[in-house]
Amino acid sequence: KSSQETYNHVMFRVLTFLLNAFTLRFVSKELIGVVNVRLTLLYSTLVFLSREAFRRACLSGGTDHNWRQVINLLWLTLPLGVLWASLLVCVWLWLLEVPDPLTIPHYGPAVGLFALAALQELLAEPLWVLAQAHMFVRLKVVAESLAMVAKCVLTVVLVVSAPQWGLYIFSAAQLVYTGFLVLCYFVYFLRFLGSGEANRKYFPLQCVADLLPSSVEGEPVIDWTLARLTWSFFKQSFLKQILTEGERYVMTFLNVLSFGEQGVYDIVNNLGSMVARFIFLPIEESFYVFFAKVLERGRDVRQQKQEEVAIAAEVLECLLKLVLVIGLIITVFGYAYSHLALDIYGGSLLSSGAGPSLLRCYSSYVLLLAINGITECFVFAAMSKEEVDRYNLVMLALSISFLLLSYMLTWWAGGIGFILANCLNMGLRILHSLFYIHRYFLLSQWTPLRGLRPSPLLLLALALSAVLTALSEGVFCCDGGWLLRLVHIAVGAGCLLGVLVTVLLTETKLVQFVRTQLLPRYGKKHT
Repeated sequence: KSSQETYNHVMFRVLTFLLNAFTLRFVSKELIGVVNVRLTLLYSTLVFLSREAFRRACLSGGTDHNWRQVINLLWLTLPLGVLWASLLVCVWLWLLEVPDPLTIPHYGPAVGLFALAALQELLAEPLWVLAQAHMFVRLKVVAESLAMVAKCVLTVVLVVSAPQWGLYIFSAAQLVYTGFLVLCYFVYFLRFLGSGEANRKYFPLQCVADLLPSSVEGEPVIDWTLARLTWSFFKQSFLKQILTEGERYVMTFLNVLSFGEQGVYDIVNNLGSMVARFIFLPIEESFYVFFAKVLERGRDVRQQKQEEVAIAAEVLECLLKLVLVIGLIITVFGYAYSHLALDIYGGSLLSSGAGPSLLRCYSSYVLLLAINGITECFVFAAMSKEEVDRYNLVMLALSISFLLLSYMLTWWAGGIGFILANCLNMGLRILHSLFYIHRYFLLSQWTPLRGLRPSPLLLLALALSAVLTALSEGVFCCDGGWLLRLVHIAVGAGCLLGVLVTVLLTETKLVQFVRTQLLPRYGKKHT
């Protein structure tokens, strides 16, 4: 289930990435900023506050519910969504800074249409919960994929044929996206209910009328235990949403960046985070499961099977070395190739302003993301439940401090301030994890943190590559035409080859780990 969802999420990111690359040729960065930050935040806030608490409550306990009462409870998401939409639309129209109508027309109607798209998506909420509770994973993947493809096709067609429509294009695409989602769920359940397959699975609903609100005499209309649980989750959801979308709220409510700067930052953020999602996330997910199986949660290292602790320590050391090497390569080459990458991706619109500086900073942030992913993956697998609860409070404090830091640093350094705040936040999380791992193995013979010490020869190769590629960028890139750009790319390719050869010669333990542990693991996963 999780791998399907991860794949779907990555495909969503890739399509958004490609769509941005195309639309940047036809629209302004200010328009991208309004759509990707301001209007997307309205949509995600409205949907999250209307349904998240209901989802968490109704999916607890699996399928062991009175589904008539659950369906009745889930339909309350729609009137709640209407209330939130009324409030949020007023805030977005009258309390927030409105874009210049000469530069970005149709802002008012776009706010209304994005809110309408969110309400349209809530129509499928009872069906979504039914599908999740009964493990209809493929339905979710197919529905979201079809909806995303429809959204992309419509956006491309309208951007090429009628770019003057501006925000109407993206509003129509969002309505089509949510419309396709709802349509897929309704069509599936229309065919499924009452079928032989439904009877074989003892599905609790028999006909389409069972999907609508209804009551039975002598029985409560809704399950009041679930309703109280929903209210409990609802109180937590405010904070979770603010922490999840923290950067966008700071941009939207505190006016620290112009709409154009917001657009560039959002594109660079998506570009940089794709590397982390493609390379590091699958490693983290796979080896969290490994550590959770090998280690006994919350027990002292001396009280566990020593051969399994030894395996865990060796794997952790190799993983730390692996992500450190990949992160250092991205940081070194990201500095010299950010300008060229953005010029190819979005033209002068991205490469002429703060874009290259943002991507250079993000390249360094990727190194911290990589190390944090592996250290926290181990820590969460080894911690006791009480330690995890305490650490969640630490994470909460760090998240709140991140919001304050990002506000202050963005006033000082623009979009780079957000990345600096992320780096500081990630650095503190890494320090916490390193202290935990050090204490965990203190009374044993293993020292997996050695994985964070690359060989001197590798550091020398990376330093030489940094100097050579920086000189190459200054001489060959990026105003002298494609021939000089290709020379710059060739210099980078030669330096990268030198670094990889150095890794093969000096990091033999890491190479052996990748060949015997990592590649077979992914071979099994994708066959």
